[in-house]
Amino acid sequence: MRLGQGGQINRDRRVDFTFDGHAYQGFEGDTVASALLANGARTVARSFKYHRPRGILSAGSEEPNALVTLGRGAGQEPNARATMVELRDGLQVFSQNAWPSVGFDALEVNDLMSPFLSAGFYYKTFIGPRLPGARLWERVFEPAIRRAAGLGRLSCDPTGMVTEKAFAFCDLLVIGAGPTGLMAALTAAEAGADVILVDEDFLPGGRLNAEVEEIDGQTASGWAADVTARLAALPNVRLMGRTAVIGVYDQGTYGAVQKHPPAPGAPEETFWRIAAKRCVLAAGAIERPVALVNNDRPGVMLAGAVRTYVNRYAAAPGRRAVVFGASDEAHRTAADLIRAGVHVAALVDARDVPCDLDVPYYRNAMVESVQGREVESVLIRRADGSDDRVQADLLAMSGGWNPNVHLTCHLNGRPVWNDDLNAFLPTPDAVPGMEPAGSCNGALTTQACLTAGRDAALQALSDLGINGAAPDVPQAWDADPKAQPLWVVPGKGRKWIDFQNDVTTKDIEQAARENFRSVEHMKRYTTQGMATDQGKTGGVTALSVLADATGRSIPGTGTTTFRPPFSPVHIGTLGAGGEGRGFAPERFTAAYPVHLSMGASMVEAGLWFRPSYYLRDGEKTWRQACDREALMVRDTVGVCDVSTLGKIDVQGPDAGAFLDFVYAGTMSTLKVGRVRYGLMLREDGHVKDDGTCARLADDHFLVSTTTAAAGDVMRHMEFAAQVLRPDLDVQLVSVTEHWAQTAIAGPQSRDLLNDILDTPITSEDWPFMACGDVSVGGIPARLFRISFSGEHAYEIAVPARYGESLFRQLVSKAEARGGGAYGTEALNVLRVEKGLLTHAELDGRTTAYDLNLNQMMKKANVFIGAAAARRDAMMDPDRPRLVGIKPVGAVKQITAGAHLFEADAEVSRETSQGTVSSVAFSPTLGHYVGLALLKEGPERMGETVRLVDHMRGITTLCEVCPTTFFDPDGGRARG
Repeated sequence: MRLGQGGQINRDRRVDFTFDGHAYQGFEGDTVASALLANGARTVARSFKYHRPRGILSAGSEEPNALVTLGRGAGQEPNARATMVELRDGLQVFSQNAWPSVGFDALEVNDLMSPFLSAGFYYKTFIGPRLPGARLWERVFEPAIRRAAGLGRLSCDPTGMVTEKAFAFCDLLVIGAGPTGLMAALTAAEAGADVILVDEDFLPGGRLNAEVEEIDGQTASGWAADVTARLAALPNVRLMGRTAVIGVYDQGTYGAVQKHPPAPGAPEETFWRIAAKRCVLAAGAIERPVALVNNDRPGVMLAGAVRTYVNRYAAAPGRRAVVFGASDEAHRTAADLIRAGVHVAALVDARDVPCDLDVPYYRNAMVESVQGREVESVLIRRADGSDDRVQADLLAMSGGWNPNVHLTCHLNGRPVWNDDLNAFLPTPDAVPGMEPAGSCNGALTTQACLTAGRDAALQALSDLGINGAAPDVPQAWDADPKAQPLWVVPGKGRKWIDFQNDVTTKDIEQAARENFRSVEHMKRYTTQGMATDQGKTGGVTALSVLADATGRSIPGTGTTTFRPPFSPVHIGTLGAGGEGRGFAPERFTAAYPVHLSMGASMVEAGLWFRPSYYLRDGEKTWRQACDREALMVRDTVGVCDVSTLGKIDVQGPDAGAFLDFVYAGTMSTLKVGRVRYGLMLREDGHVKDDGTCARLADDHFLVSTTTAAAGDVMRHMEFAAQVLRPDLDVQLVSVTEHWAQTAIAGPQSRDLLNDILDTPITSEDWPFMACGDVSVGGIPARLFRISFSGEHAYEIAVPARYGESLFRQLVSKAEARGGGAYGTEALNVLRVEKGLLTHAELDGRTTAYDLNLNQMMKKANVFIGAAAARRDAMMDPDRPRLVGIKPVGAVKQITAGAHLFEADAEVSRETSQGTVSSVAFSPTLGHYVGLALLKEGPERMGETVRLVDHMRGITTLCEVCPTTFFDPDGGRARG
């Protein structure tokens, strides 16, 4: 079926491939679809539900039928659209959803049962009596349906696919390299704008490559090639072929997936995030099929696709064709087929217009049905009601064109109906900064597209403040493809609308009868427009059928919601770099090299890596190192890297009022140079996070958060500022990475600090909970006298680039005093001894009342979570509340996560009195201590409870005691 001449394929470069194990040949420039057609392969797939034979319908990314699997084994790719797969040597292609073969599929028996398998049958049929121990659905029907349905299948093995992600920035992004896009890109680029031109095809030109027409005296495809070469020669232009824009996002950001030709070690796909100041959408239009009986058979194709295969790929989709439509597109298709040497058995036009082609012509007529498993003949209904049966193996049909509006709807925009075109057009300004132009905006002729592309580029240049000359628009001529409405051919029989999901006009009418009248309900009830098709080919036709069934207009029926991605994307491409160590971001503090040089055991804390403990000579276990470090802080001085704590800079005239709103306590009364502990609630009244708030100036605060909650708290505060209190003049910036922060704790902490400060401090100048600016070796720094250890302690912050040097010096000077560095294990011991909280206690289920911090909630109900936190259930005395526990009796071990019971109670879920949240062995006290949430806890001081840990096989009697085990009056921290 390969034509002897023509096409834009390289006949000097033969490409060998296989389909279902059979060897075939194509040429460089072919797609899998064009090569299969050229080899006479007509049935290439099976349908989703009825397993009916399916052929190639289209020539672009809208293809609903020809879904194939590429390769075998771990790297096999299911559901690849054959129309979009560039042919390459050694490619293995397999049909899907067929057994034992695509030519004979045993499950085609489903088609005989179609009267019983209409829309919604599985919702209504498979609910019945129970089998012993299970439902019929669970044991019989669901497994059978899952085996029979579906399309391609993924391998369960890692693919090894190499992908990457990249970022790009431009003045103008042009989406689509057809006549509109090429003209827009050329206009903007020659004016000096930075231009990115993307197109999902590997050959720029769009439909110019598929048509026999001229532009400025040369072939349309030749003009496209010349313009592409001019653009490639410009330094301010990036041409991105094989690239599909899959999504439109806020602030001029576009997601795109670029496929790369196979090369050893090179990535197969790249996920691009493109930030564009302006965008011209030149996405073209998609031809729609006509709903007629058996229009899903192999050999039924869109007329525009037939011209593409004949003119671009030199592949004849059939030997004897019938062409059917309601526009000049049908006449153009017949002329191109005749020119290529394909016999046109009939030209059928639903309009009453003349024809100047020497072919059997049926005017004011319809193709009523198709006969044969593959097209063998078509039945033509004349205007007078008589029928003609015409032998043919190809039916080229055209029901008109749908402008490709999908990308204009990704920011919640809806398209608008145009009565003149009988199609939806983009809503003006649906996407800020995006200008739809050309066919996607209703300009369907080549001349109109060229003009629209130039004008859209000039408007974008004007918006950008770039002066650009208006170039002359090339002269082109082609037929106006505007069609009269042609949705469904009257008559009995099944007429397919969604070829991929086996949805017929009958299914949509049934949905309407059963009151699924909303377009969104109809979609889900019938599966119309789901999977990779997303309504590209049959969406508007389905709306016309639903409108007719419900007595509404098409615009009154509305459209479904278009969401990214526009076309299928590998999950691995979206998550490029996310395998192995790239699965989650790894964040390292400035002092990370120092920790490694000291032999620290690193542990993940949120996304950060923090030192857990530092083993010294003679120490073999973490407990030995932890005990030494904790005693070191209590006896001399310790240094700890706390750079990972969240730091949020809050500035503005209303900063104090804003912090009063997001914190349960009052921050606006805080004096400059002072720090206050703060509790933050969620809207449901539960504790979100705790931390400190330092006032650096009248309109400048610095908020600290826990390490793991830093990002969440930042989002929470941004939401509060933008949505809940937009009336407040306040700005928020996360500065966690900007500052390297080190805690210095212990009796000698001030002496150590004065060893490095340019100006020494005293306890009188710098009391507990003070803050302010200092300098170290001439470097500006910030100092906070706060303590998470219960000791006389400070935290000093310097710009991150000085963090490693400062930490190294502090550790050296601490070791000279008998101290040194301590990690998170020792830090946990110190804070449990003092009863201080972490997210072990702030686990999302606790309230301020549970944590004995309800006195921190100011009386006025003007902060987030205030009303919810004061509900009776949130302050029920029977709720588990925070207490301390310590072991008594023979067994001394306690464990986090264990349950607490009354000493003589039976152990069961119903008798549990609470749980242990944190545990540490205190080398200072010589025994375990812990924090627990116990029912009526504060009222049970001195009571003995039983700790039970079934997982570890531990049962311990414990005494309920205050949460502060060490230095209960806080004299060491304040002294």
